[in-house]
Amino acid sequence: MLCHALFLALLAAVSIAAKAPSAWNGHTDVVSHKLAPFTPYYVPPGAKSYDSASPLVHYTGKWHDTYSSAYVHKSLRWTSARNAAVQLTFTGTGIEVFGNAGKKNGAVKVYIDGKLVQEINPGLDVVTPYKQQRTFWKFDLVFGKHTIKLVNEASKAPSGKPGVLDLDAFVVTRGRDWAAQPGAKSSPPTRLHAVLSPRKAVSASADWKLTQEGTTGVHAMQLAVISTTHALVVDKVEHNPLTVDGHPAWAALYNLDTHALTPITMQSNSFCAGGSFLSNGTLINVGGNPIVEDHTASADFGDVDGLQAIRLVEPCDSGDCTMYENHDRIRMAVLDGTTLSAIIIGGSKKGGWINNATVNNPTVEYFPPKNIHGSKGMPVHVPFLDDTLPSNLFPLAFALPDGTLFMAANRDAMIYDWENNKERRLPQLPNGVRVTYPMAGTAVLLPLSPANDYAPEVLVCGGSAIDDSRPSYEMTSQEPASAQCVRMTLTNEGIARGWEVEQMPEARLMPDAVLLPTGQVLLVNGAGTGISGYGNVRNQIGASNADHPVLTPVLYDPAAPAGHRFSSDGMPTSDIPRMYHSVATLTPRGDVMIAGSNPNLDRSEMRYGTEYRVEWLAPPICSRRARRSRMQMRSCPSGRSSSCSGPHGLGYVTHAVHANSRLVELQILRRGDGVLEVAAPPSGKIYPPGPGFCTSLRTGAEQGDQGHGWDGQGPPVDEAAIANVLSNSQADQYEKTKEDSSSE
Repeated sequence: MLCHALFLALLAAVSIAAKAPSAWNGHTDVVSHKLAPFTPYYVPPGAKSYDSASPLVHYTGKWHDTYSSAYVHKSLRWTSARNAAVQLTFTGTGIEVFGNAGKKNGAVKVYIDGKLVQEINPGLDVVTPYKQQRTFWKFDLVFGKHTIKLVNEASKAPSGKPGVLDLDAFVVTRGRDWAAQPGAKSSPPTRLHAVLSPRKAVSASADWKLTQEGTTGVHAMQLAVISTTHALVVDKVEHNPLTVDGHPAWAALYNLDTHALTPITMQSNSFCAGGSFLSNGTLINVGGNPIVEDHTASADFGDVDGLQAIRLVEPCDSGDCTMYENHDRIRMAVLDGTTLSAIIIGGSKKGGWINNATVNNPTVEYFPPKNIHGSKGMPVHVPFLDDTLPSNLFPLAFALPDGTLFMAANRDAMIYDWENNKERRLPQLPNGVRVTYPMAGTAVLLPLSPANDYAPEVLVCGGSAIDDSRPSYEMTSQEPASAQCVRMTLTNEGIARGWEVEQMPEARLMPDAVLLPTGQVLLVNGAGTGISGYGNVRNQIGASNADHPVLTPVLYDPAAPAGHRFSSDGMPTSDIPRMYHSVATLTPRGDVMIAGSNPNLDRSEMRYGTEYRVEWLAPPICSRRARRSRMQMRSCPSGRSSSCSGPHGLGYVTHAVHANSRLVELQILRRGDGVLEVAAPPSGKIYPPGPGFCTSLRTGAEQGDQGHGWDGQGPPVDEAAIANVLSNSQADQYEKTKEDSSSE
């Protein structure tokens, strides 16, 4: 298992790197290395801040004033008196409390509407207190008038004296009907559990059921099921409610059974990163962005650039997973990218909205690095990614049963023979519809079946016919999205026939396509007008470039006759807009997890603000309490029918791209005595080696535990290629360039 040897070498460097000062309490700008405490005080657009000196904040007992530019509005009030209290009456759905955290601070009781909800303790044994710290937050209040009251217990603080209660400011979340958000602990937590609201049935029918339950804690820009019990949620750098190591988190493990959250530490900005799984089950998360200066700046979050990042999460069955990242040891040779399996495709060399020739990255590279076509591990040029400018970010890509790749970007598509670096261009997508960011559509590789010798067929849906040569100031949030779906069988005969065109019941930009165990495709999320992104076009809604969220899912049955494949019958309608940066994935239970939506630079409470609520869409075959049987990938459990649909790769989901999503039907050899024997796919090209789930269909759904296709071995490692990449690239090249130029 050569890949494990690589991981061990990498992990040996962790203890060395950990001795360096953390950027989270570190660099205040790109040229300063002066350490300073991180200050998480932040007022999201649409929220309201009340300073400690506000006449609406009321105090009882003996309080003192301290003035400093380090405090919100340069003032702070504090007390060491037992039972001294401060309260605020507000109208809204959430409340945050900010103050000091240091050796003088002690235990404080927090009451909301007269009920004790938590005891916090921001006491820390540090020389200099951390200022503007978030010491309490709660976001699951019913919209209306509430009163928060903090009462000092004056218990022993780390200083040995009676504890101090500090108040710097309150921040009120005002106008949106939020579900529960994560609760706080008294000190910077390493693990945090969701405070759950009662399970809410949004809408239901005899067939499908939609419920709201749980929250993600960090915004769900990226989502992947990594085991039978947990999903990984990844966000960009922003002021999320969930906290890790004393600062906002932007990655978390979500427990699919209990809805508990565990924050994950990440070193760099994973804004618009991609992800995939290696053959041994290790998840890789690649790329990202630098910190957005003057907005979500290095002064807030440190300055670790994510453009070249490669982050690793090794297989884990519990909530104790960790993410490894070390740019000195593992990184991409060039900047940014999106992934398919171990192939990193395209991207942009710096952050931006629509790609262009100046920053385009028309290459593929491999992880682990591979010496192919004389590259010695360095990127390989792909002309297709030049020809599809400017709207070619997040290309839609799938591994085909013959080992080649299908790839679609902008209005074009091809089959890429990566082993020989050859392109076979396919007929252009019909009617001028563009299907990749920012005119984002979605796609699936339809189920592969032994009945037709695993002939591959792709389905591409949604997007926009906007002319991508138009400047952003000519585009608006009301540009119509496309209702077009096209499918093609990727055989010589199918390619000669061309694209088969169909129309969805509603136009969708930024939809998600979820491949169900039945072989049907669920289309969910998206907007009816506009374009992906935020802050770019005219007539923005809040900051959103898009409008008219599409709230009712639609089911596509590829086996039905043309003209009868789409249906929303029995489908519940959501009340949560899911547009830019929203995600959906099938879970091991057979239901669909729907999360995210954040067309904003940072956390926002404005219209189309940051969404943390999770929805669960259960199809008629699914029972959320279905018994799970232990099994391996080479077998499926017995059922009441002869249908066996696994193995099923659930994919890594972001920006309407479902990397690794795949369904292979298994040939049934024998059934009886409670045993169903099936034949494994004939090669690792039909179902590439890696994690997956096996499903037996019956009246309900029975899901098996996660297994690995083939032997679960790691991919081969070329040490010479790795060494060549490291010697011919620099860690965080973009940041180094900025620092050099800013010091001139």
